[in-house]
Amino acid sequence: MVLTPSTMLALGTRAPDFTLPDALGNRVALAEFAGAPATVIVFLCNHCPYVKHLKTALAEFAQEYQAREVAVIGINSNDAAAHPEDGPEAMARDVAEFGYGFPYLIDATQEVAKAYRAACTPDFFVFDAALRLAYRGQFDDSRPENVTAVTGRDLRAAVDTVAAGQRPTGDQRPSTGCNIKWKPGNEPDYFG
Repeated sequence: MVLTPSTMLALGTRAPDFTLPDALGNRVALAEFAGAPATVIVFLCNHCPYVKHLKTALAEFAQEYQAREVAVIGINSNDAAAHPEDGPEAMARDVAEFGYGFPYLIDATQEVAKAYRAACTPDFFVFDAALRLAYRGQFDDSRPENVTAVTGRDLRAAVDTVAAGQRPTGDQRPSTGCNIKWKPGNEPDYFG
């Protein structure tokens, strides 16, 4: 496991468009969520201990905020051929086991991860109603190796602010986790 921080994509960046399949082959487009007061995109996977640490809290966060019309989308960009535990069958099991009520999509070409400059799992991005990046950072201060409670405090504060039509202020701390498992020869220029 290579511990990697988020690249901290520039605030104000427009959300790159995508249409990706979920584990069952249903195609989901970013455009389907137009009109949401905030859109949360999280790059995640199944096997990373940093994602495992948040799975239950992430599912609860999504349920709570989707009830407030916030869009939540999960994207798995890991190389499933090299890491079958991140393949579609395992994704479908995670959706069922943890009650993910949000689309959990497969970025098989890894082009969406590159467009977002996603670097780690989990890697969180919050976009405003115009799909401009307002927050990129951590879920909270909790990590598998510390005893801090998993609250989602940082992400919740950012989404609350964005959904209210405002910009988050203050320090945006990068997310930290396992690096995205790039296909050999497909590593982006920011990986390393």
